Amino acid sequence: MSATYPLSPAMAGFVARSQAFTADGTGIVAARAAYDALCRAFTPPRAATVEWQALRLGRVPARLYRPAGPAPDGGWPAVLFIHGGGWMLGGLDSHAFLCDRLAARLPLAVVAVDYRLAPEHPFPAALEDCLEAWRALEPSRSGLDGCRLAVMGDSAGGNLAVALCLALREAGEALPCAQALIYPALSALPLPSHRALADAPLLSGEDLEACLAAYLPDLADRRRPLASPLEARDFRGMPGAFVAVAEFDPLHDDGAIYAQRLADDGVAVEYRMGTGLVHGCLRGLGQVPEVDQLHDSLCAWLSRSLRLPCGADHRFGSA
Repeated sequence: MSATYPLSPAMAGFVARSQAFTADGTGIVAARAAYDALCRAFTPPRAATVEWQALRLGRVPARLYRPAGPAPDGGWPAVLFIHGGGWMLGGLDSHAFLCDRLAARLPLAVVAVDYRLAPEHPFPAALEDCLEAWRALEPSRSGLDGCRLAVMGDSAGGNLAVALCLALREAGEALPCAQALIYPALSALPLPSHRALADAPLLSGEDLEACLAAYLPDLADRRRPLASPLEARDFRGMPGAFVAVAEFDPLHDDGAIYAQRLADDGVAVEYRMGTGLVHGCLRGLGQVPEVDQLHDSLCAWLSRSLRLPCGADHRFGSA
């Protein structure tokens, strides 16, 4: 691996440790068990300054991470978080490490969504769940600021975050005030990096195709913008964005192209090309310096974006 992908010693160690979690057998049950074990191994103790609360947003299970103590006037700024895992893996515990840390560091509130997984529930089930959760969220009851609600997702969660914004825009509903995307999967159709980086560590081209086959078994869906957001005609009116990609990741071009198209359509975007990063590297937070740098950039951007004054265009629940 090191001859093909020049990883730092810390990143190489993270990759090696991650690759030790292999499925004991074939099939989705074994894959989920291995992924859950990986997630547990990389999840640090909970922050003492953050409260966790189980929610149900419509029919969708969710979890609220909120700084302990009284909310500021107007409520906590918040992020609706949509986890990655190829639309097939993960849940409320898989990305608790990130939600908990964001709530503790910034501070802000995070609402994590536990959407239905493929292949049992292919497109559009996951997106429908994310939309239901967004529409059912009542900020005032949770101590959140309805004027400062962003959306965030990594990998497949990034796909769902962008699709959420596209669906809300199409329906004429209020959008999140900002979108944060970490190595998002935005094209179900082949891009150059899907081929050029098909043997990258932690996500191969074969892995990507297996995820797409599970989520989008109907090939016709792969040209639908809500399944493959780069198929959208334009991105005018979308929220300002933070888009980070990993250098050694088949999904590199997904985020890079999206960032450029946002900029071309007049949307404010902060683009981060993660030199030396691999897919799924956020789990190396606190262990890999280049991952810590990415997290620092994300936190700085969220802090700036969620201090924006409330305007009619972004007031939760307004048309």
